[in-house]
Amino acid sequence: MPQVVRSRIAVLHGAHPATPLPRSFRSLADRAAVEVLHRAARVLVASLPVLTDRLVEALYEQEPGYRAAIDSDRAEVWQEVHHSLRHNVGSLIQPREFRDAAHRTSRWIGEIRAGQGVPLDAVLHAFRMGGAMVWQDLVDETARRDPDDVRLLVHVAADVWNFVDEHCGIVADAYRQAERRLSWRRENQQRLMVAALLDGTARIADLCEAAAMLGLPEQGRYAVLAVASAPGGPQQDPARPPLNLAAALSPGEGLSTAPGAAPLWHTGPDAAFAILRLTGGPGDPGEPGELHAIADALDAPAGTRAGIGSAVDGLAALGDARRLAETALRACPASGGTVVLDEHLPDALVVSSPALGSALADRVLGPLDRLDPSDRDVILETLTAWLDADGSAQRAGARLYCHRNTVLNRLRRFEQLTGRCLTRPRDAVEVSLALAARRLLGG
Repeated sequence: MPQVVRSRIAVLHGAHPATPLPRSFRSLADRAAVEVLHRAARVLVASLPVLTDRLVEALYEQEPGYRAAIDSDRAEVWQEVHHSLRHNVGSLIQPREFRDAAHRTSRWIGEIRAGQGVPLDAVLHAFRMGGAMVWQDLVDETARRDPDDVRLLVHVAADVWNFVDEHCGIVADAYRQAERRLSWRRENQQRLMVAALLDGTARIADLCEAAAMLGLPEQGRYAVLAVASAPGGPQQDPARPPLNLAAALSPGEGLSTAPGAAPLWHTGPDAAFAILRLTGGPGDPGEPGELHAIADALDAPAGTRAGIGSAVDGLAALGDARRLAETALRACPASGGTVVLDEHLPDALVVSSPALGSALADRVLGPLDRLDPSDRDVILETLTAWLDADGSAQRAGARLYCHRNTVLNRLRRFEQLTGRCLTRPRDAVEVSLALAARRLLGG
């Protein structure tokens, strides 16, 4: 209901509208209309409990958005409706006395219903239903007392319905403000929970709540994606992951954190992290190429490094998943690219212990540093190509645009300089790891 029946009622209570009404029959009719309105409104005030019962029942039958709230606590809804009717019907009789209280009541209802998740349309519909019921009772009471007076109510009908619209606006504004506050609070709680899960500091007792809050199964299967800019390249804002990365993880691609939900990102000082919900259940390795398919879908822009860690079981293991993703990120080439940890485990071993990796590189490849840099680089390039070609001098030569005998000569020179034998498995492993350390750790 409106708090004030505006201009015409204000005149009768000593307020002065911007444009005074002319002294005419219309003014007398307005005064008479307001007196009729007051008489009928006093009867409604005296029967507010009955009016409240009828409105609550009408809400239950006609407004599905209120049905759950009434089922949950009918007495609470009844008190809310009664409080609103008392102030708003009172405003028809004493606008000045009831205006502020009526405003506060409407704002309070908007805030309460936003917190309870009742749709705004349902709340506005409830207010309009209340306005319609009060207006009909005013007309019925006037007709019962003196049918001829009903025509006088026409003079205040517009004011009464403007009054209803005014309160709908107050309710909508309060509802939206409360909704924004609640949304911010939920988002902040989600950020804190995601951070705790990825840091490995979430309590076991909080995992059930975290699952409900984030829309993730507590015992699902997960991996973590880490994204960062290449050293020396254009820096990405960690709070704004590259758009094509976010699109690749959007709902509908089978890679999102939950059906119908946006990816859950967490930003750190050096990288951004996304939780990947995988299709397999706990202990199920899932489709062998699933993580590789995710990497292909990312389409990371130039200068972006992305690492995908191994799969883990359950929300409790997301801290481990983040550390695995960080290891994969460190195994990325400095120029950028995407690394799936499970496909680069030797590289992961090297970057997991940089000091040991550097020591191995110095031990195995150190003798080459005595050569001219261009000569050294040719031998290292040939050695890398030969290993990438699974030990085939023919394929390595094709990659390097040289004869296979040239490849073999360079490999023999490497063996002579380092004392390593590439046909001995142990030496081949050490050489491979040393090359990875030199490539990933520098030096």
